[in-house]
Amino acid sequence: MFRKFQTELEQYRINDLERLSGVKAHTIRIWEKRYLLIQPSRTVTNRRFYNSAQLRKLMNVAVLVAQGDKISNLAALTEGEIAGKVELLKEASSPETVSITYINELTRAMLAFDEAAFEQVVQATRQRFGLHDCMVQVVYPFLRHTGILWLVNKAAPAEEHFALCIIRRKLIAAIDALPPPAQGVKKFMLFLPAAEWHEIGLLMACYMIRVKGHSVIYLGQNVPATEMERVCSMTSADYLFFLLTSARSKETIEEEMALLHTAAAGIPILVAGNPDALAVASSYGGSVIYLKNVDSLSAYL
Repeated sequence: MFRKFQTELEQYRINDLERLSGVKAHTIRIWEKRYLLIQPSRTVTNRRFYNSAQLRKLMNVAVLVAQGDKISNLAALTEGEIAGKVELLKEASSPETVSITYINELTRAMLAFDEAAFEQVVQATRQRFGLHDCMVQVVYPFLRHTGILWLVNKAAPAEEHFALCIIRRKLIAAIDALPPPAQGVKKFMLFLPAAEWHEIGLLMACYMIRVKGHSVIYLGQNVPATEMERVCSMTSADYLFFLLTSARSKETIEEEMALLHTAAAGIPILVAGNPDALAVASSYGGSVIYLKNVDSLSAYL
């Protein structure tokens, strides 16, 4: 039974490989047919799937191709030789390339449920880049790269829950380690609306705001819109920031936004997550601003 469960966990579809490696599905198929880089297995219903070793190899090849290696040459190497070339990149490559190699290592540790390896990668990036750049150049891109920063309209698989729990601890510790904000800085109120529980994007936003020296009123998950009017009247926030990640109809978003806009009483609202919120935000002019990603938050810091 355990072996069957483990086998199911290690089955990746081609769109999973595309998401995790950054290589387009069409390109993956070309590499399969022309260079025999990886060979998918088939289910009883003839659906193609891949295992962890194939995903790991593809991720390493993608890094090397981005550095100028030819796919024809890489396809002739063993997996160990490919991994060795990637390891060498850490010593002599640009910070961007080094970050990509660490992001791939985090992804592999996540897929293997290897907490020790995950912790080792985070510690290595902290020692190399410092805490701030570890979060901004490795942890945040890892969340964005794997698609688990927003998790819009989908549940996280067990592997992603595993990674999220570790990163959540790291983010909270990193936020706690920051010095208190000075007087007179911008104040952001951060929260998740009612029935929203996915906190990792909110914590990342909190860290980005605090590291720039600004103040945060952090309300956390599942905050009813009816409470926001009272909270806004008691504080002097310069911005409200919230995320919408659960499946909601446009009508539900409109109702939620109307309540929050009234509660904000003129405080600018920044919203991210569900793409349907873009059209709703646009109807309020400049008082409600949709952010496509956490990077967009930097413009307000």
